[in-house]
Amino acid sequence: MAKTRTVAGAGTLGAALLVLIFGSQPVAEWVDKHTNPNSAWGWFMHVLTWPRWAVGPDDNSSAAVRRLLSQDLRALLLILFVALILGFAAKGVTGGGPAFILGWAAMIFAAALAAFVTAFILASPTLRNALGVAADASAFGLFAGWLVGIITATGKAGG
Repeated sequence: MAKTRTVAGAGTLGAALLVLIFGSQPVAEWVDKHTNPNSAWGWFMHVLTWPRWAVGPDDNSSAAVRRLLSQDLRALLLILFVALILGFAAKGVTGGGPAFILGWAAMIFAAALAAFVTAFILASPTLRNALGVAADASAFGLFAGWLVGIITATGKAGG
């Protein structure tokens, strides 16, 4: 049981750090203003800022509040889903390569699920839109999840 906490804890910490740092409003705004989304580096930086979160809405309109709630909840759910996936699946994993793959896959699945669930908070939600948002979110997991995979791979079996 100790190895589950260690591997799952490392991956959850990695996901939380990724969301807290790159999804924060100052970092996301900096990326929007100072990177070119048409370059490889700029595109990757925009992918990293996908699970954005903020303290308050841009304005007091209903759409802005819904967007804020959706974004903040999506960031929290992403971390929660990564923790749940790793907690259930990491029982037989002691670190290394299998933990890397597990951490990476957990980010892909968690991002897609968090985006799908929170898509229904926005105004005029549709199943088609929720599926599209989940597909876009899985790109975040695919291209940023390897960072969590590396951190998960550092988890050790408890003694």
